[in-house]
Order: sequence, then structure tokens, then C-alpha cells
Amino acid sequence: MDHMHDDEQILENIGALVEEERALRQRTGGLLPEERSRLAELEVQLDQCWDLLRQRRAKAEFGEDPDTATVRPAAEVENYRS
Repeated sequence: MDHMHDDEQILENIGALVEEERALRQRTGGLLPEERSRLAELEVQLDQCWDLLRQRRAKAEFGEDPDTATVRPAAEVENYRS
């Protein structure tokens, strides 16, 4: 399996999430409760995508199979920001 392809897919996903996040943040007049909730969800998904990408790259660097990287729970990933 082509690992670069998988990394590219993750990066594409990140791009789409960032675009949606930016669109929500640029809304004027405030966000509806469901939009605020979606924004929080996007932030978590972005953290998880970046974390997965870091894991894959670290595994590849050390000769391990990047496909063994897994999406970690939000609580675990969120700690990076504190």
C-alpha cells in the first residue's frame, strides 16, 4: 500500500475541515448553537487528524508500518493544546 497516498488523504481531510472552520468563523452576526457545536467538533477532528499524521510520520521514520497509527480519543489529543 502506498503510504504517501494515505498521508495525502489525511491532509486533504484537514484542508476540508479547515475550510469549513474558516467559513463558520467568518460568519457575521454570531453563530447558532448548532454551528458553535459544529465548530468545536471541527477543532477536535483537526486535532485528531494532525495527531494521526504525526503518528504516521513518526512510525515511518522509525521503520514501522504507518498504517498501524490510530485515531486517538479526543481527550488524549486535546491535551496537546494545554
